[in-house]
Amino acid sequence: MLEPNGPLPPEIYWRRRALAIGGAIVVLLLVVWLISSLRGGDDSETDPAAASSSLTTPVSISPTASGSPSSGGSGGSGGGGGAAAAGDEGSGTASASGSSTSGASSSAGSTSAAVSGQTVAAGQCPDQSLAIKVAADKPTYLPGEEPSFTTVITNIGTTSCQRDLGSSLQQVLVYTIDGSVRLWSNIDCFPQSAADLRTLAPGEQAQFTVKWSAKTSAPDCLTQPEPQRDPVGPGAYTVVGQLGQLRSAPEPFNLS
Repeated sequence: MLEPNGPLPPEIYWRRRALAIGGAIVVLLLVVWLISSLRGGDDSETDPAAASSSLTTPVSISPTASGSPSSGGSGGSGGGGGAAAAGDEGSGTASASGSSTSGASSSAGSTSAAVSGQTVAAGQCPDQSLAIKVAADKPTYLPGEEPSFTTVITNIGTTSCQRDLGSSLQQVLVYTIDGSVRLWSNIDCFPQSAADLRTLAPGEQAQFTVKWSAKTSAPDCLTQPEPQRDPVGPGAYTVVGQLGQLRSAPEPFNLS
């Protein structure tokens, strides 16, 4: 039955059979494609509906409590004041030198937030534009010598500004070597002074010197009936300068 029979050559019958088989395959493929297209169309019509349903489904979001925003401290309105230029009891050696630009980078000192400090007056140099450094004038003081401390305040900003550097707005504080015990401050017994408004150009410095009688003191010592001021014995100590909310790095010195 596979052999073609007829008046024509066998090759012609084989060609007709091949064409018929090919046509049948093409038709079959078209049917399969049509069925697949119809199914794909159904899926495409169903999926958007499902997507739309998922998008419109209400979602319950539980509210979260938010803390009140913390206000960042601004040096412009943060503490003010200055490092000390007032002398200690009986010393009378408070001195203030004019500003100078020599050694500005080395005298900038470290600036860190202090626990307390007076408010900077409006329009004056903000704390973040200033740096304070203080150091003893000698590494070691002999018995009977009054330690002398020099404070340097530097404008580290980019513009000129004014700041009241009166001695009551500055502090020079002496601590034990580990910083745990406060022994003295220049404004404990001399809290008041006249204003000293300085204009500092960028990089300009103001220098102040104060002497210490090597005795202890406490805040508001003038209000105490009999202020207790004990001599400080030999040992290692540190001195710190404070201006507004800025504090210098502690500098060591010795009493022999």
